[in-house]
Amino acid sequence: MITNAKQKLYDIIVDINLSKLANRYFGKSSGWLYHKFDGRDGNGKETDFSPDELEQLRGALYDLADRIRKAADTL
Repeated sequence: MITNAKQKLYDIIVDINLSKLANRYFGKSSGWLYHKFDGRDGNGKETDFSPDELEQLRGALYDLADRIRKAADTL
């Protein structure tokens, strides 16, 4: 089961270092984030992002976008 979040982020997910994203914004391992996107936890049980985790992911993406824009503005 692929999560709705993974489907919505499909266009950019290959361009983002998910390991760094998981660690910087969630304090978790890349495995944790991959499991969330794939809809299965480490034990094979169905899982998904909680509403709070989705809000945290949204904030992380906004922060990353802002950092990219600021870096681009310096060129």
